[in-house]
Amino acid sequence: MQSQTNYTGIDISKSFFDVAFLAEGKYRYHKFSNDEAGFNGLLKVLPEGDQIVMEASGPYYLQLACYLRHRGLAVSVVNPLVIRRFSQMRMSRAKTDKKDAMMIAEYGKTEQPGLWEAPEKHVITMQQMEAVLSNLNKDRTALSNQLESFTHSGMLEKALEKILLEELEHKDGLIKGLNNSMEALAKQHYAEMLSNLESIPGMGRKTAMALIVLSGGFDRFDDYRKLSSYIGICPRLFESGSSVKGKSRICKMGMSRIRAMLYICSWSAMRCNKGCRELYGRLLAKGKAKKLALIAVANKLLKQAFAIATHKTKYNENYSNYICF
Repeated sequence: MQSQTNYTGIDISKSFFDVAFLAEGKYRYHKFSNDEAGFNGLLKVLPEGDQIVMEASGPYYLQLACYLRHRGLAVSVVNPLVIRRFSQMRMSRAKTDKKDAMMIAEYGKTEQPGLWEAPEKHVITMQQMEAVLSNLNKDRTALSNQLESFTHSGMLEKALEKILLEELEHKDGLIKGLNNSMEALAKQHYAEMLSNLESIPGMGRKTAMALIVLSGGFDRFDDYRKLSSYIGICPRLFESGSSVKGKSRICKMGMSRIRAMLYICSWSAMRCNKGCRELYGRLLAKGKAKKLALIAVANKLLKQAFAIATHKTKYNENYSNYICF
């Protein structure tokens, strides 16, 4: 339990952030610009000893959160989905910046979230590289599909075909360069962890690097279940009583790129990874659908990755039953 008993909620956007905190039993509100002048203004009104809670709103929270942490203030950064669910539980219908800031403060008071630590520079750089790489891959896929569509029409002009091919070549160069840069950073800061993760049968280098980037070197999560929930790789059941029997499906409250990478890894893992192979066989024997079994295998891979990264060891199938694999 945190020592702070009072909480300040901050609802942040690109240009401004709204602040709400209790003073003499009532909420007081302030609005500041999302820049250093606004940060300095916040320090002038912030109650001493308050724990500050804010949402992880894209990249907009990071500068303020780092500013506050570097000054020794207690900061918590919470997934926006968690705040949204908390507001729904409170039957909150109003949607204003002030109301959101107050609701974030209320969440802090009720849930007492853990403290946030500013990520190291190389972690942020790798996360930004991953975001750019994701967009480049999407653009490359769209261009490739467009070229294929135009080619099959039989009416593609040579000049236009040349433009598309040159653009594809340009995208390939950027993607290759970014992949190489990310790999170099990963080897520089996480060489042992990367090697250990690659020792897992079915886990490829790109997936291992993506997990390192996403988890900040597996420092952002203290339990693999939290990481699994954040990614959205855990199956979700739709059953109620005897009349509602929906298909089990993957939870979509996460990021699609890493989910897809883990799912593809599960195809290999179900054959060459002892723990995953046994799990896949058990689920099929129980009559579970193959897709659900593969999702479970992907989740098993994530569990293995978390254990290996945090225990700083290589994969050993003989220990798969008792080192939280």
